[in-house]
Amino acid sequence: MRSNKPLCLKVGQETKIIDYVVSQQEVLQAFEKICENSVYSYRRQICDGYITIRGGHRVGIVGSAVIDNEQIININYISSLNFRIARQKIGCSNKVIEDIINIKENSIHNTLIISPPGCGKTTLLRDIIRNISNGINVLGFAGKTVGVVDERGEIAAMYKGIPQNDIGLRTDVIDNIPKAAGMRRLVRSMCPDVIACDEIGSLEDVEAIDYAMCSGVKGIFTAHGKDIEELNQNPEISKLLNKHIFGRIILLNPKKRGDAECIYLNAFC
Repeated sequence: MRSNKPLCLKVGQETKIIDYVVSQQEVLQAFEKICENSVYSYRRQICDGYITIRGGHRVGIVGSAVIDNEQIININYISSLNFRIARQKIGCSNKVIEDIINIKENSIHNTLIISPPGCGKTTLLRDIIRNISNGINVLGFAGKTVGVVDERGEIAAMYKGIPQNDIGLRTDVIDNIPKAAGMRRLVRSMCPDVIACDEIGSLEDVEAIDYAMCSGVKGIFTAHGKDIEELNQNPEISKLLNKHIFGRIILLNPKKRGDAECIYLNAFC
């Protein structure tokens, strides 16, 4: 929804232009509804540029940003809303889950999922979490306690404390918090066997992963990248690769969403 522009509907790679011009008043009315007529209570999410609503759907928000001390403290004059319809794909990790779990030790291999944006990293990560948390009887794998740092609310899609996606029965979620801070808090407070989070890449993320791994916790993470060579160009993630932190790397095919190939990384080290 864009003020004074036709309504647009994007399905896959196709965009349909609807013969209806959205007024600025309609954008503001929709914004107030997704905030449940309490804009102040959603201020943190608004400053992050999105709001998660019931069902795990997300609404992106843009307008005139209010800056204080180089931080966004509010968004005024809302001009566009982007409704992203969430869809969970149960079972999409079945192709790679046997590569990730360690049956002999009833544990998992530290795993990194990589691909360019829009290829299904988060969708795959979510289903891996569900499988590890629930356990896989046919493989003799007992469920593990999983701590999820859901900085942007895309994995569990928490809505008023309730996950809108199926992330397993032994999963604890901390959301709306920077990944590094969330990982440290989970290790200290929830005793996870496995930590999972989306789109690592900063120095703070790497230091927190180091901390978790040294605490005996396994990890599953995602990162943007085309291949291992491109990952090595990231000065922070390359530190983890050089330390042989990851036993597995999962590459997603950018031409076929969800198509995954698992690499036994130790073979390259």
